[in-house]
Amino acid sequence: MAGKTKTLCLEKVAPLVEEMGYEVVDVEYIKQSDGMNLIFYIDSDNGITLDDCEKVSKRIDPVLDELNPTDDQPYILIVSSQGLDRPLKTTRDFNRNLGKEIELTLFSKVDGKKVFKGNLESFTETELTISQNGQNITFSREKIAHIVPIIKF
Repeated sequence: MAGKTKTLCLEKVAPLVEEMGYEVVDVEYIKQSDGMNLIFYIDSDNGITLDDCEKVSKRIDPVLDELNPTDDQPYILIVSSQGLDRPLKTTRDFNRNLGKEIELTLFSKVDGKKVFKGNLESFTETELTISQNGQNITFSREKIAHIVPIIKF
């Protein structure tokens, strides 16, 4: 059911959120200690505040009631930001991080390593290139398990 729930939410609810000026980064339907949670992760060029989350929640809650994406199973609706260090997933995420330092984790080791850090130089749907110590390294996107920005304060 989780796949169907996510697909339905992305197809039917995400456009409503986008009309409000936000981007739906991800949707999860997961079991947590308080029961099943339907979580919408949102973002915008201006960041996300608690007020933004509340506005989106109030807008999509009645629509979700009509859509019934969980087939009458009870859930808690959560609208949240994934934070500054959230994984890069969308083209917008990658564009925002071009030239910035990222960390990527591979599914399998390359040259004895699974974790690489460097500046994001370029990306396509199939490849990603980082600059590390003055050298460019290109990875196949299908071999990358996880990509996150490196946040320095």
